[in-house]
Amino acid sequence: MTQANGNTQRARARDIGIAPGHYPPGPLNAITDVAGVRVGHATIVEGATIRTGATAVLPHGGNLFQDKVPAAIAVLNGYGKFAGSTQIEELGEMETPVLLTNTLATGRAIEAINRWTLSQPDNGQLVSINAVVGETNDSRLNDIRSARPSIEEMGEALAAATGGPVAEGSVGAGTGTVAFGLKGGIGTSSRCVRTDGKDYTVGVLVQSNYGGHLRIDGTPYASSASEDRDGSIVIVVATDAPLSDRNLKRLATRAFGGLARTGAALSNGSGDYALAFSTAAEVRRTKNQRKKVTAIPDLPNELVSPLFEAAIEATEESILNSLCMAQSTEGFNAGTSSPNRVEAISLETLKRLARR
Repeated sequence: MTQANGNTQRARARDIGIAPGHYPPGPLNAITDVAGVRVGHATIVEGATIRTGATAVLPHGGNLFQDKVPAAIAVLNGYGKFAGSTQIEELGEMETPVLLTNTLATGRAIEAINRWTLSQPDNGQLVSINAVVGETNDSRLNDIRSARPSIEEMGEALAAATGGPVAEGSVGAGTGTVAFGLKGGIGTSSRCVRTDGKDYTVGVLVQSNYGGHLRIDGTPYASSASEDRDGSIVIVVATDAPLSDRNLKRLATRAFGGLARTGAALSNGSGDYALAFSTAAEVRRTKNQRKKVTAIPDLPNELVSPLFEAAIEATEESILNSLCMAQSTEGFNAGTSSPNRVEAISLETLKRLARR
């Protein structure tokens, strides 16, 4: 997938010869390679100051509240806001889509999910919803106090969610993000693994907005950009393997291995969150299943290691894709109330690294 920015073509990491890991990607090399997963963006760019948006991830296309999926969250450094995390931790399940957005839009994102969920068929009696929202702070390029995206705009991301190729870079919740002093954004990748004679897919989507000293498949990337320390990342991991919420937590935790491989600082001011869920139909918590004792299949501990490694690889490549597909952006630096320009990573430099 390529993106045009004037006369500058952007490309995914694998398209320029950077392919970390050894497991093969799925057909789209995206989180949507996990059957049923849908992604939607709302990208808000207005005037000289608004560079923000929202990204929605849906585990399946049905009624998520009535057909919940097992889920788990892992936190490496908790300087951030991840709405809905305590109920996921307590019950091991997710009943709404995931919305990613900017820090000050977290409350509006909860309301957008509430409205979306209440409007679904068979949800007419709901009086409690555990909305799941992740955020990073895009105030380096966006007037974050402007109350954008609005509730309605985030509803557009939910409504736009679909399978197939996923737009990356400076889109959705990644419109105004910065990583390693370079333009960050949305990135995605997937891996196909085989364990116990069965094939499974692990897909990852990230919202990159953090700092450190960037490494490309193990090689340091020299840049004139300032090497940020603080910042945040949200990592969403999906799999079609039948995992319990306990092993999903282990899977989410492994995603931080991919984060570390990119040179993340993991600083005091970073918010590093990973959410994992399983789309396998046989492990869903359906309305009828929740009211009786059932036998639920569970991939045992001895068979999950390939999935763990796949999560590491797909996270690393997702982050690289978020950088490679992002476009140089000029916006509003809330810290100084003056214009700010953040350059995209140099694809020519990356090509030289790949040739080595």
